[in-house]
Amino acid sequence: MRTEILKYGRIRDLRIDKGLTQEDVAKILNVKQNTYCQYEIGIVNYPLDAVVQLAEFYGVSVDYLVGLTDEPTPYPRKKK
Repeated sequence: MRTEILKYGRIRDLRIDKGLTQEDVAKILNVKQNTYCQYEIGIVNYPLDAVVQLAEFYGVSVDYLVGLTDEPTPYPRKKK
Protein backbone atom coordinates (compact mmCIF):
# COMPACT_ATOMS: atom_id res chain seq x y z
CA MET A 1 0.00 0.00 0.00
CA ARG A 2 1.33 3.43 -0.96
CA THR A 3 1.62 5.79 1.98
CA GLU A 4 3.61 8.67 0.50
CA ILE A 5 1.89 11.77 -0.83
CA LEU A 6 1.13 11.39 -4.51
CA LYS A 7 3.20 13.69 -6.71
CA TYR A 8 0.13 14.78 -8.65
CA GLY A 9 -2.55 13.97 -6.10
CA ARG A 10 -4.59 17.00 -7.08
CA ILE A 11 -5.58 15.48 -10.40
CA ARG A 12 -6.80 12.43 -8.49
CA ASP A 13 -8.67 14.55 -5.95
CA LEU A 14 -10.35 16.64 -8.65
CA ARG A 15 -11.34 13.50 -10.55
CA ILE A 16 -12.85 11.93 -7.45
CA ASP A 17 -14.66 15.16 -6.52
CA LYS A 18 -16.31 15.11 -9.97
CA GLY A 19 -17.28 11.45 -9.54
CA LEU A 20 -15.18 10.37 -12.52
CA THR A 21 -13.19 7.20 -13.06
CA GLN A 22 -9.64 7.10 -14.36
CA GLU A 23 -11.08 5.69 -17.56
CA ASP A 24 -13.41 8.71 -17.93
CA VAL A 25 -10.52 11.16 -17.68
CA ALA A 26 -8.28 9.02 -19.86
CA LYS A 27 -10.88 9.27 -22.64
CA ILE A 28 -10.88 13.07 -22.33
CA LEU A 29 -7.09 13.07 -22.73
CA ASN A 30 -7.13 10.41 -25.46
CA VAL A 31 -4.84 8.09 -23.52
CA LYS A 32 -5.25 4.61 -22.08
CA GLN A 33 -6.51 4.21 -18.52
CA ASN A 34 -3.17 2.70 -17.53
CA THR A 35 -1.32 5.78 -18.81
CA TYR A 36 -3.63 8.11 -16.92
CA CYS A 37 -3.15 6.03 -13.76
CA GLN A 38 0.61 6.50 -14.15
CA TYR A 39 0.06 10.28 -14.44
CA GLU A 40 -1.89 10.29 -11.17
CA ILE A 41 0.69 8.39 -9.18
CA GLY A 42 3.64 10.22 -10.71
CA ILE A 43 5.31 7.30 -12.48
CA VAL A 44 5.02 9.15 -15.79
CA ASN A 45 5.06 12.93 -16.11
CA TYR A 46 2.07 14.08 -18.05
CA PRO A 47 2.68 16.19 -21.14
CA LEU A 48 1.98 19.91 -21.15
CA ASP A 49 -1.02 19.56 -23.46
CA ALA A 50 -2.60 17.13 -20.96
CA VAL A 51 -1.99 19.58 -18.11
CA VAL A 52 -3.69 22.34 -20.08
CA GLN A 53 -6.62 20.06 -20.98
CA LEU A 54 -7.07 19.05 -17.35
CA ALA A 55 -6.86 22.66 -16.12
CA GLU A 56 -9.52 23.71 -18.63
CA PHE A 57 -11.71 20.70 -17.87
CA TYR A 58 -11.62 21.21 -14.10
CA GLY A 59 -11.62 25.04 -14.27
CA VAL A 60 -8.41 25.40 -12.28
CA SER A 61 -4.98 26.83 -12.94
CA VAL A 62 -2.05 24.80 -14.21
CA ASP A 63 -0.10 26.03 -11.19
CA TYR A 64 -2.74 24.49 -8.92
CA LEU A 65 -2.61 21.15 -10.73
CA VAL A 66 1.14 20.82 -10.32
CA GLY A 67 1.22 22.09 -6.73
CA LEU A 68 2.81 25.51 -7.24
CA THR A 69 -0.12 27.24 -5.54
CA ASP A 70 -2.99 26.31 -3.29
CA GLU A 71 -5.28 28.76 -5.10
CA PRO A 72 -7.30 26.82 -7.67
CA THR A 73 -8.78 29.86 -9.44
CA PRO A 74 -7.03 30.39 -12.77
CA TYR A 75 -5.89 33.72 -14.14
CA PRO A 76 -8.28 35.20 -16.69
CA ARG A 77 -7.92 33.15 -19.86
CA LYS A 78 -7.70 34.28 -23.45
CA LYS A 79 -10.83 33.84 -25.46
CA LYS A 80 -10.50 31.14 -28.09
